[in-house]
Amino acid sequence: MPPPPTFRTRGAATMVLLVLAVVLGLTGPSTALPAPRQSVATSAVDKAVAASPRDLENPRQEFLRNSVGGLFLHWGLRTAPAHTDCTAWENDVTNGGWTPDYWVREAQKLHTQYLVLASFHSRLGYARAWPSDIPGSCSTQRDFLGELITAAKSKGLKVILYMTDDPQWHAEGGHEWLDSAAYSAYKGTNVDLTTREGFGQYSYDNFFEVMDRYPDLGGFWIDNDNAYWESHDLYRQIYEKRPHYTLSNNNEDTPIMDMVSNEQKTGMTPAYDYPQAVYTAQPRLTEADFKLPSTGAWWYDGSDPAVDRKLTLGRLITNAGSSVKALMAETAQVNGKFPANQAAFNDFAESYLDPIWQSLHGTEGGGYMYGGLKPGFWNDGAHGVTTISRANPNRQYVHVLTPPTTSTLRIRDNGYRIASVTSLRTGAAISWSQSGGVLTLTGLGDWDPYDTVFKVTTAGRQGILTGVTTSASASTSGHAGSAAADGDHLTYWDSDKTLPVDLTFDLCSVKRVRYIGLNQREDSVAYARSATEQSARIKDYKVYLSDDGSDWGSAVKTGQLPSHRGIQVIDLTAADTRYVRLEIDSTWAAATDTTRHQRLRIDEAWIGRAYATPTARAALDIGQAR
Repeated sequence: MPPPPTFRTRGAATMVLLVLAVVLGLTGPSTALPAPRQSVATSAVDKAVAASPRDLENPRQEFLRNSVGGLFLHWGLRTAPAHTDCTAWENDVTNGGWTPDYWVREAQKLHTQYLVLASFHSRLGYARAWPSDIPGSCSTQRDFLGELITAAKSKGLKVILYMTDDPQWHAEGGHEWLDSAAYSAYKGTNVDLTTREGFGQYSYDNFFEVMDRYPDLGGFWIDNDNAYWESHDLYRQIYEKRPHYTLSNNNEDTPIMDMVSNEQKTGMTPAYDYPQAVYTAQPRLTEADFKLPSTGAWWYDGSDPAVDRKLTLGRLITNAGSSVKALMAETAQVNGKFPANQAAFNDFAESYLDPIWQSLHGTEGGGYMYGGLKPGFWNDGAHGVTTISRANPNRQYVHVLTPPTTSTLRIRDNGYRIASVTSLRTGAAISWSQSGGVLTLTGLGDWDPYDTVFKVTTAGRQGILTGVTTSASASTSGHAGSAAADGDHLTYWDSDKTLPVDLTFDLCSVKRVRYIGLNQREDSVAYARSATEQSARIKDYKVYLSDDGSDWGSAVKTGQLPSHRGIQVIDLTAADTRYVRLEIDSTWAAATDTTRHQRLRIDEAWIGRAYATPTARAALDIGQAR
């Protein structure tokens, strides 16, 4: 098989070393990851500031990479009942019994690792829930932010502060929330906070005051960019001043920032499969932020809408199955408490997630750059995701979110030899077989209403040809066809929007071929979200074989790949050949999406010479069971 892909993130880099060890038989399933390698940068600032073209590796990101998700808290002056007086709001918060420990405990129930506090929000009165010497909007005397940071730190969690760039809601509700006169007097010059330039200057000052006061803050969650911040090199200054802070941006993949967040995506089928709407390729840190209440605002508006358990758990789990962080928003009331339906969901989540936590925490999404079984759409209407342990890639998990209509589940094995399958919740052995590139589970029933989880133990990958090279009939500069088979998911082939286009595999000598495996670049949505946001994935294709690279004859396979995320496989009738040519005739994006129409990018492609077989012990056990 080809060498495992190389990555440039600390966690991924150590994981791939273990993948190699497992494949070569140098270690067993219980072996832990080697110690993270140390950066060779000469200073903390050097390590923090390097950000070209994407800051894919940095020690400050380790906490986020090891997180499953966070709790998003929209809470401020306009939390119902809305206040226009800052002191009155602060008094009602304190007199209502607000305590940071409550939020920390609720975050723990949701099994999250960080909290994002959004009080300085354009729709919540621009309230700063902390003392400030900078006039311009509400600032409390009590240090709610500082108390929350301290409480979270004591439990191993971090707090990230939301910062808005937007003054357009300065007079929402008929009240002026920004005080330009006070800020102008403070600065000694006229500054209009209701303009983007003026507000950019005001918020810029607040960034630095916060950094000075809260060294234990986790970083900032930026709700889009402001030209003033960019012209004054704010983000680089943050990294220099606080090298451990992380920066996240909402709906914009800003290169210098650590993480891109994707807000409240809908329209996919099934509705819970959030990553279908994500457009950022791993290992870029990616987050999905969504509301837990099924209806209503991001903040408490006086209502108590229901929380759809299947939708919410499905989003959490599918995000984990794509290495996407789940930022779950709940609507705290003035006193900090959550409405009854959200509080009840948190209590439920605490006990529900405990038995399956090993399949979500310390794992990566399966079927992508980290390896693993194929996720997504399975047989008979079944759908779900897979995860793979960072510490031991021979420990994998299958999350069945939508069960099949039958008692059988079939999953592409992605070349992994299967050793055992058990129910994660009960530990009971599951009846299974493996052949033709498929893991088949039988005799299934009693499906969990939200997520049936199977633990799959594997014994490395089998039957994948090594030493294969690729070339393409068209490519963009810097993304040649050879990148499709170089074992590195950070390099990729780009076809330069040329269709039809060929990707040719040279096996170096005549060898048996059985299938083509593909990991297309996950930098587009997986369905037609709109006329201008569509899937840049292979649609129609043909496969040709040749002994000499010149005479190709007729296509041995013609077909269409689905517009799905994760590993895709093209099965072939077994044949002996030296060259394999994949001709891509069309992709899924329509001409209305000028960015992605005819765009094709492949991270990695490989040739399978044979399907994986069960381990000898597993085969013996299966035979005895029959």
